[in-house]
Amino acid sequence: MSLDPVALAVISSRLEGVVRSMRNTLTRASRSGVVNIARDFSCCIVSADDEILQWAESLPIQVLCGPELMARSMKDFHHSFKPGDAFLHNSPYHGATHAADHSILIPVLDADGVHRFTVVARAHQADCGNSTPTAYAATARDVYEEGALIFPCVRAQENYADSEDLIRTCRLRIRVPDQWWGDYLALVGSARIGERQLLALGEELGWDTLQSFTTDWLAYSERLMKDAIGALPAGRTKVHTRHDPIPGFPEGIPINAEIAIDPVAGALDVDLRDNIDCQPCGLNLSESTARAAVLVGVFNSVDHHVPQNGGSARRVRIHLRENCVVGIPRHPASCSVATTNVFDRLANVVQRGIAELAPGHGMAEVGLSLPASVSVISGEDPRHGGAPFINQLILAWTGGPGGPVEDGWLTMGGPGDGGALLRDSVEIDELKHPLVVWEQRLMPDTEGAGRRRGAPSAYGEFGPADTSMDAFFLSDGTVNPPQGAQGGLAGSRANQFLRRTDGTLVALDLCGSVTVRDGERLVSISTGGGGYGPPAQREPSRVADDVREGLVTTERARDVYRVAVDEDGVVDDTATRALRGAG
Repeated sequence: MSLDPVALAVISSRLEGVVRSMRNTLTRASRSGVVNIARDFSCCIVSADDEILQWAESLPIQVLCGPELMARSMKDFHHSFKPGDAFLHNSPYHGATHAADHSILIPVLDADGVHRFTVVARAHQADCGNSTPTAYAATARDVYEEGALIFPCVRAQENYADSEDLIRTCRLRIRVPDQWWGDYLALVGSARIGERQLLALGEELGWDTLQSFTTDWLAYSERLMKDAIGALPAGRTKVHTRHDPIPGFPEGIPINAEIAIDPVAGALDVDLRDNIDCQPCGLNLSESTARAAVLVGVFNSVDHHVPQNGGSARRVRIHLRENCVVGIPRHPASCSVATTNVFDRLANVVQRGIAELAPGHGMAEVGLSLPASVSVISGEDPRHGGAPFINQLILAWTGGPGGPVEDGWLTMGGPGDGGALLRDSVEIDELKHPLVVWEQRLMPDTEGAGRRRGAPSAYGEFGPADTSMDAFFLSDGTVNPPQGAQGGLAGSRANQFLRRTDGTLVALDLCGSVTVRDGERLVSISTGGGGYGPPAQREPSRVADDVREGLVTTERARDVYRVAVDEDGVVDDTATRALRGAG
């Protein structure tokens, strides 16, 4: 390396500080609750050679691959740049995740006009112009039926001035134009903060130093990943999973992955070419999300000290094919739901496959998207003269998987968010929208049991206040729940109901929309996370802790974990030895 280790660490922290400044700007300036409450956004820095260089506290699905693909398309569509340029990108056919994630890309140019970095600020939109008021058009047969505005890296600013044509187009097509306008300004402001601070850093340290850092940091990361893969056993396996049935697909969507670990070469191959073609629905993955799903599964399975960037990703060889449901989509296939459902299944199958190949590594399967508690809600707000409202809620949702060392996180709702997505504040949701959140709680005996257990399911119940609302959701895991690994058990199943005004519960389809009228409530049950390792190997003291916390009943402790414990969490050692000795 041309830089010493201290300089490498210091400059890495400085760049992380730039990203945190971008995030702080986006948090404080955005309008949509899904952005400023739940933090469904990401910021990062991409090298001039289009590799992910630095990110912080962002959603892995949004930063592990897409920004570098979008940065390449920015060069393909715009062959030269000048100060003041900014580009809006959300095209899943050119490197973006899906249409609802709007990204602002700004090329950072030095005083001589040399392109040094690209800064990317991305945020999920409450409304993106879909034909129905949801960001997830699951049953759309193609992008035309999906209806979203698609921006394949179009110029949003020139000489630091907004494109009025672009703004008029979006304000005319988006259901909450002022809300979108606020989010757009927050995205541009976030990216401009990143540009400004990188220019100042270049002046302070010198562009040659920053170039040396980029080269050394990515090479260092690649070496750590090579060593991490080198610590795994050699092996090859084929792993399968299946998304639950949705309208038009009574058998669901099968997903296959072939995983090969080569510790001598320090490389890991994931082949996804043996999968069905793109389907006439919105669940097809974009290239960005297909690659990111694999990287999420791999990074969840190796030494956590490996930096997650373009350098470490060099050691993961991902094999895709065109016109594949988990590959490279061919226009006009819809990728409206590319950031959740099938994405979750693919990331899960990769980390579970590695767990089966390499005991002590990998993870069980994470809870699945998108339960009714994460609905996109819309309607008219009687408190504001019938003004339209639309937003995605992030309420009762959990499902962290068991791993080789620790239990599943309660805060992890899906593999794509990596625990970075925050749960909504009930008070703020009720202030922003005409709704009441009646109940949120964890459900006992719903965890994927294991030596390290998964997180339990979450129960949520909410409904409109003095109005009606439409709720769009796409639940998965009712038919095929998240699986355990290395002898761990599956997490519990998802479900959803409409509670009528008389209290009766009506079962709802796994996918679709429902109109919830005044006095009615939407009931959501999310999946639990899968367990890792045999439940009977779990330490009795941990089982006792779970009983005291109300996560596991004494009956489940006895029957599944083979631990005799009373309601106060006191273990009967003699009875426990007898239970475990009896098998």
